[in-house]
Amino acid sequence: MTQIRHTPIAPTRTRWLTAGAAIDAHRHDGHQIVYAGRGVLAVSTDAGSWIAPATRAIWVPAGTVHAHQAHGELELHLVGLPAIENPLGLDAPTVLAVGPLLRELIIAYTRAPDDDSPERARLRAVLLDQLRASPQQPLHLPTPSSPLLRALCDILRADPADGRTLAELGREVGASDRTLSRLFRGDLGMTFPQWRTQLRLHHALILLAERTPVTAVAHLCGWSSASAFIDVFRRTFGHTPGSHPAQARGGEHARPGAGAGQVGGEGVRCRSGRRRDTGSAR
Repeated sequence: MTQIRHTPIAPTRTRWLTAGAAIDAHRHDGHQIVYAGRGVLAVSTDAGSWIAPATRAIWVPAGTVHAHQAHGELELHLVGLPAIENPLGLDAPTVLAVGPLLRELIIAYTRAPDDDSPERARLRAVLLDQLRASPQQPLHLPTPSSPLLRALCDILRADPADGRTLAELGREVGASDRTLSRLFRGDLGMTFPQWRTQLRLHHALILLAERTPVTAVAHLCGWSSASAFIDVFRRTFGHTPGSHPAQARGGEHARPGAGAGQVGGEGVRCRSGRRRDTGSAR
């Protein structure tokens, strides 16, 4: 990441980003909770990426250099906290489950960031209590440091539907499956099947945010059938992809304004997303 901006205070506010908009690399002196009330949000650092639909929030610790990417039209809620206040005790970005109560608390708290009334202070206290009770979710897609592993992962990022085995992919990058298996565990802390499943789930969330039909998502992400995809998605997120907020809402909510451009000190840029429409499900 280059040209890293330093915004000392992690802001608390609500904003909208157009589909494909991005907030470039920056850091805050305080912690931040980032929540997408609509659309799918990806937060990336040098260590990897974290992705969150409307049932998840992302905890970004103080000092973390990070960038945001909007998939679908994004209703972005930001809650800033001072560095001395860490209700979660976490020093790395983490995805948290967001239930109905926590969702409404975040939305209400970010709606009037300049309100310093006693009522809002009590709202904040309840919000932090709910955050402490939120389960952490394994939705981190780590970035490898090994050149061999980076080459292999880039192949699959370009086409998540690529169903080749580790041995077959190893022949392309010039390494044995035993060497690559050891690198996945040592470098990324997970097995090759676990990493590929995370990659496919990340890609599936992006496609769902773009209103791609569930059957097409299953095919584009490499699942053997729609039912196999639905089963993995339900076990990961607690609901089916057909009832995922981006699919269930359709276009019923009007967006009050585009978020592209320079807004409130956060550099936003729009970029057109490219999606691969090829690749067999295996």
